[in-house]
Amino acid sequence: MRTLWTWGEFDAPAGVLWALLVDPEAWPRWGPSVRSAVVDADELAVGARGTVTTAIGVEVPFEITHFEAGTRWAWRIGAVPATDHRVEAIGPGRCRVGFGVPWPAAPYLVVCRSALHRLGRLVDEEGPTG
Repeated sequence: MRTLWTWGEFDAPAGVLWALLVDPEAWPRWGPSVRSAVVDADELAVGARGTVTTAIGVEVPFEITHFEAGTRWAWRIGAVPATDHRVEAIGPGRCRVGFGVPWPAAPYLVVCRSALHRLGRLVDEEGPTG
């Protein structure tokens, strides 16, 4: 299935953004559609499962479907392929983050774009080294 992407660039090392993307406790800080999340494993990995509570209070199960440490993870919410998350270093102390969604979910890119802005604010508030 075709994936549509939105990207943002950050004046911070890729590891700083990666840490925010893989920490379920941080998801509500940058994810506008996430109120909370719990993973039933010590860390994200292929096959890890959990529950995400949406901003409107609905709890839905998820499973990590792809994981490349330090660069990419993707998940399925219920039985539906959902967001793909990527981090790429683009220079010393600089990176870009991308969110990809299956083309039928194209309107969700607006939410992903908001998440990129929120990540930028977090990096600005906490500093480029976290």
